[in-house]
Amino acid sequence: MVKEQTNEAEGRRSVAVDPDIKEANLRRLNRIEGQVRGIRRMVEEDRYCADILGQIAAAQEALRAVGRELLRNHLRHCVARASSKGGAEAEAAYDEVVELFYKNTR
Repeated sequence: MVKEQTNEAEGRRSVAVDPDIKEANLRRLNRIEGQVRGIRRMVEEDRYCADILGQIAAAQEALRAVGRELLRNHLRHCVARASSKGGAEAEAAYDEVVELFYKNTR
């Protein structure tokens, strides 16, 4: 079942959140959190720089994987809904997507 979520602080809603995808993203984020703690320990222990950099690259790729899933969901639901409505709402969604791509490809 896909459900809507509200972010009261922002006043925006996720149009649809697939519980399985949400769970997978939360598992990934928990793993990433562990990776970052491991990187911190490596730095504290003066581990070999190349090994630390390898772990940083792995954590960055894991974050990118979460971002890809969130973007896929955003396009599939939020942008598709705005696009079907047309007008200013669609234009705002397109602008938002362009900005997301710009921010995430730097």
